[in-house]
Order: sequence, then C-alpha cells, then structure tokens
Amino acid sequence: MPLSGVADSLHAGPNSRTLLALYGREIRAELVKMLRNRAYSFSAVGFPVIFYLLFSSINRHPGPEGRETARYLLASYSCFGAVGAALFGIGNGLAYERGHGWLELKRASPMPPMAYLVAKLASSLVFSLTICLLLVALGPLVSGRMLASPGEIVDLLGVVAVGTIPFASLGLLFGLAVPPGSGPGLVNLLYLPLSFCGGLWVPVELLPKWMQSFAQYLPTFWFSRLALHVFGFTGYSMLVGYGVLATYTVVLLGISARVWRVSEARA
Repeated sequence: MPLSGVADSLHAGPNSRTLLALYGREIRAELVKMLRNRAYSFSAVGFPVIFYLLFSSINRHPGPEGRETARYLLASYSCFGAVGAALFGIGNGLAYERGHGWLELKRASPMPPMAYLVAKLASSLVFSLTICLLLVALGPLVSGRMLASPGEIVDLLGVVAVGTIPFASLGLLFGLAVPPGSGPGLVNLLYLPLSFCGGLWVPVELLPKWMQSFAQYLPTFWFSRLALHVFGFTGYSMLVGYGVLATYTVVLLGISARVWRVSEARA
C-alpha cells in the first residue's frame, strides 16, 4: 500500500459500524448507571406512579365518566413521568457530572461528543416509555379494566417518545448552565411548576383564567394535548402542538450549543 494510503487509513475516522458499536456501548453504560442510581430510578418511576394512583383515587367516578377521567389522567401522568425522566436524568445528571469533572474527561477522550448526549437521551426515553407502560398496566387497578386499546397504547408511546425530546433539550441547557451543587433543587423548581401550570396534575380547565391563557405558551401544555388527543380529547390543533414542541427543541438546542462552545473555550 502506498504511504499516502497508510496515512489516510491512520487518520480516517471510525467507520459506521464502529460508531454504532461505540454509541451502543455508551447507551448501555448510561442505562446501567441510571438503574444503579436508586435515587433517580425510584423517584423517576415512583413519582408519577404515586401521583397517578393518588389523583385517580380522588377523582374516581362510576360509569363512563369515571373511565374518561381515568383515561385523561393516564395521558397526563404519562407526560408527567416523561418530563421528570428527561429533566432529572439529563439536567441533574449532566450538572452533577460537570461539577465532578466527568464532562471534562469525556471531552478529552476520543469518544464523539454526541455519543455522550445521545446516551443520555436514550436512557431518558427508556425511562419515559417504561413509566408510560407501567401506568397503562395499572389501569385495571384504577378503573377495573384496561383504559387503552393496543392501538392507543402504541400511539401514546409514540407521543411520549416525541414529547420527551424538547424536555431533554431543556435538561441539556439546564445541566450546562446551573451550578453543579444545586441541580436537584433547581430541577424541582422547574419541573413542578411546569407540570402544574401545563395541566399535568389537574386539567387546565380547572385553573384560573389567567393561568389557562399562560399555559398555552408552555411545552408541558402542548405535550399533554398531544397525549390526550390519543384518547379522543380534542379541541386543540395537533399541528400547532407539534410545532410548539419543535420550536422549543430548536431554540433550546441552539442556546445549549452556544453555552457548550463558550464552556469549551474557557476549558
């Protein structure tokens, strides 16, 4: 082989098969880490499950009305669980690792930077979808029968997967911007008001008028509308909902990229 060919092969980046294997290992390592972090795994799964069972028992009604209420809560608390998995898994996790020097170590390694971020997104998606399936499985406990058909379950999982992405972007910005030691407290200051004002705990229609108007600017509101649409709760444009979530994602990723470049320049 000519010397130029040897040089090219030595300087060539990893091929697609190697990259896929690398990404797969990083995702697996991230999942194992999050599962071993009992504080995260128990809170990420337990929080929405407990809230779902609590509010379902409070709002239990006989007949068709009770079934529709239970379906409403299934959709909204699936969103609640997905938002928490993204904000705590990516936001708080990234802030912690940044404060303990893990992020600098990752930057110094030959691993592509995107593999680190994709692994965090993938682990958040796994937790989000797991929470959704767990709430679906608890449906008979709440109403005495399954609350969703197989087709509705598939549609709900699709909405949850798509809806997790903007909140993963928010978690990325949060993890890059906040002081490392204050992650959990600040995440809750963001997570809980977004959930309540966006209608993930109680229907937005039960909130004061000014809060109903304000809610329509929140990503949590449109996330819940998309999930509720799966069960036949209409009244809002789904195209607008996806557009709002896409806009939030693009804006948050743009700001995160800027913060990332600034932090790299200072490193």
